[in-house]
Amino acid sequence: MQIFSVTGMTCGHCVRAVTTAIASRDATAAVRIDLETGRVEVDSAVPRADLVAAIADEGYQVAGA
Repeated sequence: MQIFSVTGMTCGHCVRAVTTAIASRDATAAVRIDLETGRVEVDSAVPRADLVAAIADEGYQVAGA
């Protein structure tokens, strides 16, 4: 399980964008997002840096990345 603190997500569209971005790197990843806290949990074997890049490509910031 990889956990990210993502800023800039404000709505359901943001959740879909982040989920789709992660799925583009790992179609089998399990993604759980708490929109209120910005917490993104990902079950994936893909390296953390690749997932951070996918999220950043959508215009969101990952804290501590």
